[in-house]
Amino acid sequence: MTDPDHPLRLGFPVKVMGKPGLKTQDTRRWQKNPHLKCSLELLDPVLDYLKSERLDMYRLSSDIAPYATHPDMPQFHSMVADSDAELRALGAKARDYGIRLSFHPSQYVLLNAPDPELTKKSIWDLSSQAEMLDRMELDDEAVMVTHVGGVYGDHEASRARWIEGWEQCPEHVRRRLVLENDDIRFSAADALWIHERTGVRLIFDYQHFWCLNPERLEMRDTLERFLATWPAGVRPKIHFSSPRTELREVKQKITPKQRAAAKSGTGRAKKGELLKAPVKATARVKTVLRPPIWTGHADFTNPFEFATFMRMAEGLAFDVMLEGKSKDLSLLRLRPDLLRFAPDVAARFGITNAAGFAEDEARLEEGVDADDEPDVDEGEA
Repeated sequence: MTDPDHPLRLGFPVKVMGKPGLKTQDTRRWQKNPHLKCSLELLDPVLDYLKSERLDMYRLSSDIAPYATHPDMPQFHSMVADSDAELRALGAKARDYGIRLSFHPSQYVLLNAPDPELTKKSIWDLSSQAEMLDRMELDDEAVMVTHVGGVYGDHEASRARWIEGWEQCPEHVRRRLVLENDDIRFSAADALWIHERTGVRLIFDYQHFWCLNPERLEMRDTLERFLATWPAGVRPKIHFSSPRTELREVKQKITPKQRAAAKSGTGRAKKGELLKAPVKATARVKTVLRPPIWTGHADFTNPFEFATFMRMAEGLAFDVMLEGKSKDLSLLRLRPDLLRFAPDVAARFGITNAAGFAEDEARLEEGVDADDEPDVDEGEA
């Protein structure tokens, strides 16, 4: 368990963008016989990168064991047990480096599905990921984050059905499963309602709280209540992201009829439509600019927003998973930003030496990119 005097941690999910060439999972199709052992071999240098950059929290991809629970591919079902030695080795390395690991199963893992077979399959997925964390010999701070799931036309019934799914989960799943408030279906109040009836630990998501809080709960009080669901000696963690604010670029196909109208000079743009660039008469695709969707994650973390939140949370201890679209780059940028704009907040994360982060900041200025794939818990998806 985390020493209470240990600085708060900052982490990021899955994809490494700060060091080209680092893969985080075996992505081969089933015909190529992918395996968890291959994913773990790829993750070994990832841990080295995290250590070298002083990054001490990381979310593993929920797909590191490809097809391990595919119902029609039994040839993959034993890969977790077959990788016991490799899992123990990776877990030992993570402990030695002081890196906190976690999973966030995909949006298709649903404990509240109306279809009992989908719930059964979801519990299988969760059992497989919990088994990996167990075989890594990680403590109870290594968790699996999930959401309540779909509404299916009846909010209260769907919320209650999650409890039924929880009760079907084996002990090793319930010991690691934690529940997060989401941005469009189940609020922080819903998560607290479920906790009161199950004891499941809760993950506070800052951006989701702004997106969905019809009960008008107060943020500091809600955060305290979420953190109190974790047992003494086990450090809670939360999620933080800033919303996207830039215009979205949406690609739209141009129909043959529209193309013919454009060639004849009779084509007209839709009223109010904002294009990135004029559309040529021969074009087959146009780029339309749309306002942001506030549930979408920004590439980087707004340091002023983050510092304001952390000052509101003064005196509370929790690790923070940053869910910026630029992954580790978001974290590498936030550290010098905090030193510059909010040194009191930086100190809580053990960030005190500006010279130590100058190289990272200079590298970011050379040019970086963000991940276009939607995050697992991003409402925009």
